[in-house]
Amino acid sequence: MRMNWVLLLAVPLIAAMGESAPPPGPVQLPRVDTPVVEAPAPQPAAPELPLKQAADVAPRELVGVSRPLVIFADTEADPSFAGQIAMLERSPGVLIERDVVVIVDADPAARSEWRQWLRPEGFSLVLIDKDGQVKQRKPSIWDTREITRSIDKFPSRRVEIGRAQILP
Repeated sequence: MRMNWVLLLAVPLIAAMGESAPPPGPVQLPRVDTPVVEAPAPQPAAPELPLKQAADVAPRELVGVSRPLVIFADTEADPSFAGQIAMLERSPGVLIERDVVVIVDADPAARSEWRQWLRPEGFSLVLIDKDGQVKQRKPSIWDTREITRSIDKFPSRRVEIGRAQILP
């Protein structure tokens, strides 16, 4: 008897599900104009490190203007020479901030003014301040971070930093 009662309740539900009523019509949504989103402004190109050949610039041209970082080698194929250039090109912004100009001289036979003045042997890195004084000489690759730390200790750089904090 109990089964009959369950069937009696289920029959009206099944009958209601089987009715063939037409589906509802399409729904009309109001049209909303989407705002035009402008493409993001192009990012400025990464700064490029000033890299000059020793034959193209004389030491006296940079006095008071830039801090020359002179890289010497006996040939451009020198692994230290290529590695140093690659390291400097990875983060040029910090060097540009400090007015560094990279001078490369990989031709001892050319006897540039830089070679005659600094007299390097093999691979050599020489850091010169804006006043024209040699501040550091290194016979091996020097990390950009070490270069910038050394520059930040120069009295001329400390004056620049002090001015930068005063000016808006």
